[in-house]
Amino acid sequence: MILFDTDILSLSNVGNVRIRKRAAQEKDTIGITVITRIEVLLGRFDAILKAADGEQLQRAQARLIQSDRELATLRIVPINAAVGAEFDRLRVNKKLKVIGRRDLLIACIALANQATLVTRNLKHLRLVPGLKVDNWAD
Repeated sequence: MILFDTDILSLSNVGNVRIRKRAAQEKDTIGITVITRIEVLLGRFDAILKAADGEQLQRAQARLIQSDRELATLRIVPINAAVGAEFDRLRVNKKLKVIGRRDLLIACIALANQATLVTRNLKHLRLVPGLKVDNWAD
């Protein structure tokens, strides 16, 4: 299984040629984590709440609807007991504090599902023991 993190998903959605070409060649299942879904939707909700005028508000609403439709077409990998066990194991590792909670949760989901995480954040995510990471964007 291949899991896109939020940055890679966003780049793919705006037509990044490298990511789209690589995804088209991939034989393995491609999906995202529930954390990536949350991050995408939080960004869209934030845009609505911070809109400065009616036009921005309408554009933000349209982007939310579009993102919701796009997310509905993807396999979204949830949190389960195996993810919880990975989280409990890794959250005590002081070296992993630098990656932040969201990326740690994404890493835990990837580990629990024996997935490769496609990310541009190799510097931090390579710190996670046993996590397979790849960068399709650069």
